[in-house]
Parts: sequence; C-alpha cells; structure tokens
Amino acid sequence: MDKLVKLRYWWFALSLIIIIPGLISLGVFGLRLGIDFSGGALWDLQFAERTPGQLDTERIRAIFAAQGFEGALVQLTESQIDGRTVASAVVRTPSLSESDPETQRQQVLSALSAEYGQVNQQALQTVGATVSAESTRSAVIAVAAACVVILIYLTLAFRRAPHPVRYGVCAILAMIHDVLLVLGIASILGIAIGLEVDALFLSALLTVISFSVHDTIVVFDRIRENLINRRPTETFDDIVNHSIVQTLPRSVNTQLTTFFTLVALLLFGGESIRNLVLILLIGLISGTYSSIFNAAQLLVVWENREWKNWFRRNAPPGAEAPHAAG
Repeated sequence: MDKLVKLRYWWFALSLIIIIPGLISLGVFGLRLGIDFSGGALWDLQFAERTPGQLDTERIRAIFAAQGFEGALVQLTESQIDGRTVASAVVRTPSLSESDPETQRQQVLSALSAEYGQVNQQALQTVGATVSAESTRSAVIAVAAACVVILIYLTLAFRRAPHPVRYGVCAILAMIHDVLLVLGIASILGIAIGLEVDALFLSALLTVISFSVHDTIVVFDRIRENLINRRPTETFDDIVNHSIVQTLPRSVNTQLTTFFTLVALLLFGGESIRNLVLILLIGLISGTYSSIFNAAQLLVVWENREWKNWFRRNAPPGAEAPHAAG
C-alpha cells in the first residue's frame, strides 16, 4: 500500500485502456439516442393473446413500415395480465403525422391486431425535433455548469491549502474521466444490447458526477489535513500516499453499500429503470477508482511538475525538491 502513488502511471494507463475503446466507439458509432434527444414516437404495446417467443421483430417492423413508419426499432419484452405472462414490445418510430396522428395510430393498432390478435397500447410518447434539440442543449449546459460550480466550490473549500485551485482542477479532470468512460461504455452497450440515451441517462450522468466529486473531496480533505500536520521529512508524494491509505477503507465501504443496492435494483427493479441503474453502477465504480487512482495522483504530477520531464518521477540529482513547500 506504500506504492500507490509510485505506481500512478500504471493507474493512468489502466484508465486509458478502458476509456480508449469507448471513445473509438463513440467517434465511429456515436450514442444510440432515445426519442428525448433524437425525436420520434415510442410505442409501448402489449399482445394479450401471445406469449413471449411468439413475436417476430421483423414482422412487426414490416407492419409499421406498411403504415408509413420506415426503420422502426423493435425491442421485445414481457408483461403480466391476470397472472399470465404475455408478450410486449417497445417500438421506436418516426413521429406521427401532425395533421392526423389519431388515424395513423388506429391504423397501426388495427394492422397489429389483424396479425397477432388483441393488442393493447400501454403508452405512446411523441417528441418533436424542437424538443429533442432543447434536451440536447440542456444536457450540455447542465454538465458544463456542474464543472464550473465544482471548480469554484472546491477552490473555496480548500482555500487554506497550498494551491487551492489545483484541487478543483484535478477533481474536474477525474470527473471528466468518469464522464468519458460512461459515454464510451454507453456507446458500446448501444451496439451490444441496444442501450438508449434518454432523459434518465442524463440524470444518471449527473449523479455519476456527484459520485466522483464526493469521493474525491474525501481524499483531498485528508491530504489537506496531513499537509497541515506534516513532518519535515515527509514529501508531498508520501503525504498523498498516506492520505489515500487512510481513506481507502472508508471509500470502499461507503461505496459498497450503494453498489449492493444498485445491483439489487439491476436484477429485480424492472425493465423501465434497468438502463438507469446500469449507468449508475458503471459510474459508481469509475468514480471510486478515479478519486483514488486519478485525482489524487494528478495532484502529485502537478506538484512535481512532471510534464517537464514526463514519466520521470524523481528530480535530477542535486536539484531542489519542488514539493518542499508542500
């Protein structure tokens, strides 16, 4: 445990190994946008006379295409009616006609009923292009505003520590690490399991930011306390390493309680919140890792000004230690 800081570049490398594939997927395929951001209609349908396994996604897609909804995306699920398990489907399509949406809706339901028997429309959500553009803009503004507020707050909170701005900047860099990781994995999961980015995803992303910053502040606060009570022989690297070791059990134990709750929700919480819980779970793990193995380590890199002689952790022989003032 006395080498956590000495191995900092290994921790950085591990982060890159995890993030880079996601960024490649993000650049090539992007995110699978839900109707909150892309616009369109979301049909939640229940097939009262069919059991799971009796539906054909291609046939349902063809029925929607015949009614003017080309390129419909069909996801099969299941639901309960009077104790029976029946087939359900969530279908995403282009928006309904502005002039006569009710006729279009009835035509689709009639065509589906002719093929599969009784079809119940559980919900129909429609979002226009204007609303989706506003949602996208609001998402960007929300994340940017969170970054600014966090920077100001941490700079003020650590104003009695040497170089207080560093704490805010390093916390934001660790937070950006978590955001990029979540976005990258969301892009990969969009291809693998059809995970969509919607309003709940934005809520999860903002919650991930709070996970990340919360744990980072705990580590930074212990570093500040140990700097105040430092011994003359202690280097900044030693103080950061000691602070991480002191806070590690607390960080892990605290996050484990949330981890177990999220796992239970993921397994038993139902389809409607599964994507939300999955993103929260990924963000929780990433936030715990980044606060210990990225944010605190970045403080050491900054204190030692290692970018001047990258990947060399020790000052040249005879040089004055750059962290003598703490």
